[in-house]
Amino acid sequence: MTEEHPDAPAVREFWTTLGLPGLFDVHVHFLPPNIQRAVWAVFDQAGPKIGRPWPIRYRTSHEERLLTLEQMGVRHFSTLPYAHKPGVATYLNGWSAEFAAGRSQVLRSATFYPEPDAAAYVAAEVAGGVDIFKIHLQVGEFHLDDPLLDEVWGLLEDAGTPVVVHAGSGPVGNDFTGPASMQRLLRRFPRLAVIVAHLGAPECEAFLALAERHERVHLDTTMVFTDFFGVDYPADLLPRLRDLQPKVLLGSDFPTIPYPYVEQLSGLAALDLGDDWLRDVCWHNGVRLLLSNGG
Repeated sequence: MTEEHPDAPAVREFWTTLGLPGLFDVHVHFLPPNIQRAVWAVFDQAGPKIGRPWPIRYRTSHEERLLTLEQMGVRHFSTLPYAHKPGVATYLNGWSAEFAAGRSQVLRSATFYPEPDAAAYVAAEVAGGVDIFKIHLQVGEFHLDDPLLDEVWGLLEDAGTPVVVHAGSGPVGNDFTGPASMQRLLRRFPRLAVIVAHLGAPECEAFLALAERHERVHLDTTMVFTDFFGVDYPADLLPRLRDLQPKVLLGSDFPTIPYPYVEQLSGLAALDLGDDWLRDVCWHNGVRLLLSNGG
């Protein structure tokens, strides 16, 4: 008999108390083993892109991590590959499609990078039924309005496929992070379905304003309301975050987090924005955005 992960009971208690069928986590990573090892090595070194010691709590095999999520009651989740250089996106996308196949709980996830063939492989992913994309400006070191992505954004605006974008300058910023390139992008493609990772921290207000202004811009909560991330979410923004109830999505960054999964959930509850807000964030908004027909 498989032993239950010790973190699972507290997570189940959270969502059962809210009367939910489980959790919908839009910010989970499953990567090819060679890529996963390389990513974790960067975190282990606590180098300039990480900025601090970052122990990885859920450093187990793919199958063990799938079981842990099942035991916790995370019913739907992404795998969020992200390309760090030209020429790797199609490899990541192929692996991610195979990983999602036959696993109804897994959102088929993909990525892209500013390169000449990006529009062609993004179009193929959309035609093939991809659920969600992920890009990471800090790691990839590009701006969202790079001309090589113009056709990609047009395709995604028409398709309505959501894109998780790590654009905020946390944990360590560089010349490519911050709200400026997303502001420019949305002026040209205002109907894009964007999910701003980490609530855009630390530039929280600027990204919140984009979600208020643009119908299909969403925010994910990943790591922000935990002690570890080191961002104090401005208290005066909380009423506006409450008002964005239909556009805030649960994210965790599982497995690359240094604390129990429930800590993110406890941080959300401590905001005291109400049980209905929590229910939407932790379940209903993800279902509406990613499982409902027509996106």
